Amino acid sequence: MHHTIGFQEWTDRWEENAQLAWDTLAMRPTRGIPTWLFQTMQWSQLETLSGNPPGSYPKEPVRVYREFMLKSGVCFLDQWIPENPLSMKDQGYTADAQKSATTGAEEIVRDGIRIDSPEAVVEHMEKVLYPQWDKWRRDLEAHGDEHVRKLIAGEVEVQRLFGPNMLKGPYGGFFSFPGFQYWLYGYENYFMAYILYPEVIERGFKIHADASVVFHRLAARAILEGGLPRLIRLDHDMADSRGTLVDVRTLDKLWFPHFARSIQPLLDAGIRLIWHCDGNLMDMVPRLLECGIGGFQGFQYEDGMDYERICRMKTRDGGDLFIIAGVSVTTTLPLGKPADVRRQMDWLVEKGPKVGLMLGCSSSVAPGVPLENIKTLIEGFRHYRGNGRG
Repeated sequence: MHHTIGFQEWTDRWEENAQLAWDTLAMRPTRGIPTWLFQTMQWSQLETLSGNPPGSYPKEPVRVYREFMLKSGVCFLDQWIPENPLSMKDQGYTADAQKSATTGAEEIVRDGIRIDSPEAVVEHMEKVLYPQWDKWRRDLEAHGDEHVRKLIAGEVEVQRLFGPNMLKGPYGGFFSFPGFQYWLYGYENYFMAYILYPEVIERGFKIHADASVVFHRLAARAILEGGLPRLIRLDHDMADSRGTLVDVRTLDKLWFPHFARSIQPLLDAGIRLIWHCDGNLMDMVPRLLECGIGGFQGFQYEDGMDYERICRMKTRDGGDLFIIAGVSVTTTLPLGKPADVRRQMDWLVEKGPKVGLMLGCSSSVAPGVPLENIKTLIEGFRHYRGNGRG
C-alpha cells in the first residue's frame, strides 16, 4: 500500500490560519496578516493563556505549549521548542543555572583541551573541529537519502501534532552555515583567535561551507520532495547593540564569500531565506541581501535597526522582502503599557511591506512581562488576522 509522504496529505485540507500562512509565504496579496509563533517563557502565563490550571506546564510541557500556540491563533511556526521555557523559572534564570562558555563558566574544556588562550582555540579547531566537519560532509554524502527522509518525517510529525489550521515550516535541521564559534570557546578567546589567526578562522569557514553545500542540497530536496513551506529563517547572532561583533570589513574578506557559497543550493531550489536579527545588523543588511537573503525577522529597533528603511529594500533580484515584524520584547512588552503595544503593532503594519508580512515578537518573551500586555498582543494578532490593514 502506498503512503504519501510529506505535507501532501494535507492538500485541500488546510484551514483558515494555515492557508493564510501559505498565501503570505507565496507573496500573494491577502486580506489578513498571519501570526508567527511567539513564546512567553513564563510558565504561569503559558498556563493561563492556554486555559490550564497552575502547575500544569512543567508536568505536561508539550501539551500546554501546543494549546497555548493554537489558542493564541498562531498561523505559522518554524521553531518547535515546547520544553524551552523549562530552562528558566517563572522569574527568569536562577543563580544555580548551569553556566556555559558564553554565560560565565569558570573553565572551558573541549575534548581534553583547556580553552584558556586564543592558541588553545586554534589547537582545538585544527585537531578536533575541522576534522569533525570533514567527517560530517562525508557522512552526508554517503547517507543522503536517509537524511532527507528523516527531515521530512520530523516535519510531518510536528504538523500532525497541530493539525491543518497551523502551518509548520522548516527550521534548525534545515540549515547549517559557517559562523562564529564563541559558543564553544567563549567570546574572549575565540575573538582573539579571530584577530590573531585570520587564516585559521577562514579555513574553518571554508571547511564548514564545503559541508554546508552538501547539507543544503539535501535540505532543499527534503523541502521540495516533502511539499514543505519554501522558507527558512537563518539564525546566528553576529552583532550586539553597538554593531557587528567584529569589523564588518573582516567579514567581507573572511566570511561572506563562504556564507554565500554555502546557501546557494537552497537559493537554486527556489527557497527563500530570511535572517533573524539580534542587535544592530544594519551594516550587514545590504551584504546579506547581496548574498541572496530574501527577508528579515526580529529587529531590535532600540539598537538602531531601521525597520522602515529595511522594509523598503529589495532582494538582489529586485523583489519585495519577506518580513516577520516583531513587537519589541526588550522595551515595549516589558516596559510599556497596552497602548504602547497597540501603537507599535499599528506602526509595524503601516510601515511593513504590503505582501509577505507576518506579525510576532522580536524574540522570546522573558518572564516578568505584564500579563495585560501579552493579552493586548494576542488581541492585536487576532485583529490583524481578521482585518488586515483595514
